[in-house]
Amino acid sequence: MKVHLKQIPPEGLHLEGEEDCPLEDLESEGIRCAGPMRYKIDIGVSGHELWANGALAQPMEMQCVSCLEKFVSDVQVPAFAVMRELRGPEVVDLTPAMREDILLNLPPHPHCNADHTRECKGPAAPVSSAEETEQGEAKREHDWGALDQLKLRK
Repeated sequence: MKVHLKQIPPEGLHLEGEEDCPLEDLESEGIRCAGPMRYKIDIGVSGHELWANGALAQPMEMQCVSCLEKFVSDVQVPAFAVMRELRGPEVVDLTPAMREDILLNLPPHPHCNADHTRECKGPAAPVSSAEETEQGEAKREHDWGALDQLKLRK
């Protein structure tokens, strides 16, 4: 996304829309864009710096680490923010900063059921710490019951 400095009024500029996916080179990693990047950002100039903040969303096709099926999910960047020093050109390209924030928000181990909209056919999900604690307490109670029945000679 390129921003022409002469088009930014003193009070700033609000932009919403779609842009081509900035992550086309990730297909070798099993990740590919599933549509255009959506953005809602505010842009302004302060002194000799350009600032931009807002939100980004990039639909991505990934492979689930549990069931190995491909699924599409939005990679959200709810707090996109960048500040660039103005060095002369009238056009500033925000694409590298957007690309970096989307990459940083990609899940390291994508699961198709992460957004709770579908059922994963893979192995059972790991037990949460609360469930694990309950199971551990139930097992300990059972263990103590067996010891209470033990008759020791004196």
